[in-house]
Amino acid sequence: MVLVTRSTPLEQLRALRGTLDQVKFYVRSRGQNISDYQTADDRFRAALASVEAAIPADQRRVHVHRQDLDRFLFAPDDLILVVGQDGLVANVAKYLEGQLVFGINPDPDRWDGVLCRHHPESTPSLLAWAIEANGPAFRIESRTLAVATREDGQKLFALNEVFVGHRTHQSARYRLQVGKATERHSSSGVLCATGTGATGWARSICEQRGIAEDLPDPEEPRLVWLVREPFPSVSTQTELDFGFLKPNQSLILHSEMSEGGVAFADGIESDALEFLGGQTITIRRADGALRLVVPC
Repeated sequence: MVLVTRSTPLEQLRALRGTLDQVKFYVRSRGQNISDYQTADDRFRAALASVEAAIPADQRRVHVHRQDLDRFLFAPDDLILVVGQDGLVANVAKYLEGQLVFGINPDPDRWDGVLCRHHPESTPSLLAWAIEANGPAFRIESRTLAVATREDGQKLFALNEVFVGHRTHQSARYRLQVGKATERHSSSGVLCATGTGATGWARSICEQRGIAEDLPDPEEPRLVWLVREPFPSVSTQTELDFGFLKPNQSLILHSEMSEGGVAFADGIESDALEFLGGQTITIRRADGALRLVVPC
């Protein structure tokens, strides 16, 4: 059993300020009340305790924090219990290879629970279903992943989206290629999203630009790609700024940046691929998928 969590806002403030009294002073100085932070922290801790109590005493377990995911080696037979908000499922999905994932929502009043659909009290039933194949209450949802591959073989996997651009969000310069079509671009970067990610960053770009075409569903093998703010000039074009990738298609980006070029997945900028002049990134649907356990 691998428990995956991230620090609560109160924990993050305590790490910065040192003591709870300093946190209270800091929060009051901003015109806020510590009670909201404390309530969220209390609910999370109660949920985590409930999940841990449901794991059999003789069952091997390990607790992994979000910031350590890129250094943790998951075993093929691990069961992944994600306790937190939906984004944490996306953070962990890129490091898995078919392991079952259970998203547990510790605070349904605060978080939607699109990916974390289970209440902490459902943990015993979830584990019985996973270990003993006991009962038809749950099913496995196979959510499409995207993969970005550098020319040297380095890879990034994404449940939501892959972003390719400049590290500081300055103008990124690259050549974009889809099939036989190609263009040189200067833009705020390129986003390639799955059906899961189509409800987030990709959706906001589509709404801003008035793109009305149907975006992929979470289990659909299509990907959608969007260029952010392409700039037309004597050397750059803007015709290729949006499209879909079928399962056998790829989006290829050739860097023309001397510094700052990166590719990262699902918002984790600390785990990025370098994307500088002469380097190429190819984005397509990944062969594997996130196996998310959801209620029937």
